[in-house]
Amino acid sequence: MEYVSVKSILHRCRDTSWFGSDYNMNLYRGCCHGCIYCDSRSECYHIENFDKVRAKKDAAVILRDELRRKRRTGVIGMGAMSDPYNPFERTERLTEKALMLIDEFGFGVNVDTKSALITRDAALYRSIAQHSPVLCKMTITAADDSLCRLIEPNVSTSSERFAALEKLSATGVKTCILMNPILPFMTDNAENITAIVRRAAEVGVMGIFTYLGVTLRQNQREYFYDRLDERFAGLHARYARQFGGAYECFSPNSSMLWKVFISECEKHNILYDMNDITAAYKSGYGDSQLSFFD
Repeated sequence: MEYVSVKSILHRCRDTSWFGSDYNMNLYRGCCHGCIYCDSRSECYHIENFDKVRAKKDAAVILRDELRRKRRTGVIGMGAMSDPYNPFERTERLTEKALMLIDEFGFGVNVDTKSALITRDAALYRSIAQHSPVLCKMTITAADDSLCRLIEPNVSTSSERFAALEKLSATGVKTCILMNPILPFMTDNAENITAIVRRAAEVGVMGIFTYLGVTLRQNQREYFYDRLDERFAGLHARYARQFGGAYECFSPNSSMLWKVFISECEKHNILYDMNDITAAYKSGYGDSQLSFFD
């Protein structure tokens, strides 16, 4: 890992539709989780050597100055590009320091991660939730740990992520599962979908958002196909026949799986529409926490 100099940390979201984020923040560039499908390694994001993690130098100092100058608060999205709980966070603690500042300046936060390390900061999320919206989102694509290890090799197993969600939910923090991507011919079956939803209900998850397919473009597709050749014999050819060079590769079973997903979510009182999930985690905080003006 190395540190890189940056001029800013916080970026205003032109589109707030992704779980109501007003700002976006990535404290790290690149990721070493090794997920075979990761869209963030696409050329359009201009992250060279994506598997190498770079931490942003003086992130806390820059963030403090940026938060201090905002005239109104908002919700800060973390982890859209690079996981804020990569293994180096254990020692560098950039995410922890950022959460302290978010709490200090009265902002809200929603975070995306695949790491059980998030439970280290449970008290911080709970503290932020006393004044602003908080949503902790955990990506889970495969209920089975052995399959999880093949498609997401260097990160917490699915069972460890469920356990992390249970710990966060037990503290009163609102939690959500990002059940995406669902990989055609690998995780796109009713058994997997049902298992994830039912386990989510057991650990107190408020909502699940899914995308019943995977996006593939540029060098991301090449990386994905190389991993299929290593770990899933014959799947590279099957993807090529089914999807060609398409960007959005939806499961051939998507219609059936959507019905299964909706049925299970409704059976267990789990929200599945992003707008409903956003409204639920922001409920009770008032208009001053939902929008801002620079």
